[in-house]
Amino acid sequence: MKQRLQSLDTITRRSFAERCALAAFGLTILPSFAASNVRAEEVAKGPGFGKAKNIIWLRLQGGLSHIDTFDPKEGKSQGPAKALSTKAGFQVTDYLPKTAAIADKICVLRSMTAKVGVHADAAYIMRTGYEKRGTITHPAMGAWCQHYLGQSHKTLPSSVCINMPAGSGNGYFPATYSPLPILDPDAGLQHSRSKEGVARLESRLDIMNELDRDFRAKFPDPSVAAYNDFYENTLRLMKSSDLKAFDVSAESDKMRDSYGRNKFGQGCLLARRLVENGVRFIEVESKGWDMHKGLEKDMEEKMPPFDQAFSALVSDLESRGLLASTLVAVTTEFGRKPNFDGDGRGHHPPAFSLVLSGGGVKGGYVHGATDKLGAEPSDKPMKPGDFHATVGWAAGLPLEKPATAPNGRPFTVGNKGKPALEIFA
Repeated sequence: MKQRLQSLDTITRRSFAERCALAAFGLTILPSFAASNVRAEEVAKGPGFGKAKNIIWLRLQGGLSHIDTFDPKEGKSQGPAKALSTKAGFQVTDYLPKTAAIADKICVLRSMTAKVGVHADAAYIMRTGYEKRGTITHPAMGAWCQHYLGQSHKTLPSSVCINMPAGSGNGYFPATYSPLPILDPDAGLQHSRSKEGVARLESRLDIMNELDRDFRAKFPDPSVAAYNDFYENTLRLMKSSDLKAFDVSAESDKMRDSYGRNKFGQGCLLARRLVENGVRFIEVESKGWDMHKGLEKDMEEKMPPFDQAFSALVSDLESRGLLASTLVAVTTEFGRKPNFDGDGRGHHPPAFSLVLSGGGVKGGYVHGATDKLGAEPSDKPMKPGDFHATVGWAAGLPLEKPATAPNGRPFTVGNKGKPALEIFA
């Protein structure tokens, strides 16, 4: 047995442990993991602005058309939507009537620009602020926050992702920095309240620890300790009364209807509940924004749920006194081509729009601009790294303090990007 145990590699152990979690939760919660020489106890608070105590990161997967939403144009670039004036003095399109009504609470970043127009690579850049580099996996913002600011709650995870798998959100940081995935906000954490599920996980972890004893003694590696911490945290969460934070059914029908009875709407509602309960960073994904064909039909289908959920989230946070300390970010991987052909738009990384609200950001403010066609920034160009630095500065992260990856290279929040300080009040 000892000989067999010593021959096990990290992936084999990971497989066994992941099955334990699958049996208890009904879903896979263990993230992709890369070894790290950064330990959880090596946290240090940074000197940033720090007004954003919580962050809700809304991911519109596929590439939102900036021209048909937050940066309307006239002439040959104009799509099926018409420009709609807001009380804040700038325009959005008439696909966004509810967002227009809260325009005084949002900041539109119209001068985003990037170079990569391939979905997976562009999504990686927008999630991490870095292009893919060899074998290094970079952390998402939630992991950076946990590294520098510590855990946000004794029991609940510091990061949660909704409507999406965890992927490699922890990057090269320990597995305990990975977001907890909620694949369906209506279901929450499946089987997490089951006494049988808790007992089963405890039993299997006991077996794993028994098998691991010699392994840990022979290979005292930080990544092994990180996996043990990950599952101890999981078990602690399963036993905690704090699990009620994941139950959107506790909300009134009126509140649930106000967000929209769909996965994105209920995901945004769950994000608000998690903020209230001390989770620092929450990602909510909406799929289906890659509109090469049939843009008008797709926008008519996708925009109302987004418009309803986003405006409800901002308004709800404000009514509860949470918007000032919660930064809501609307992100996407790139924009869509100008010169609308009457059908769809292709990928267009040189220009796109993102949106921020709360967390000390100016409301009713537009940062930067694009040219007449919406093809390129004409004022204050902002790269993904700059956006990450801006969010990191709002969260109080030390932007110039590096974290060292397993290959010995230092990395910083936003890849040395510059925060757009003028967007803050």
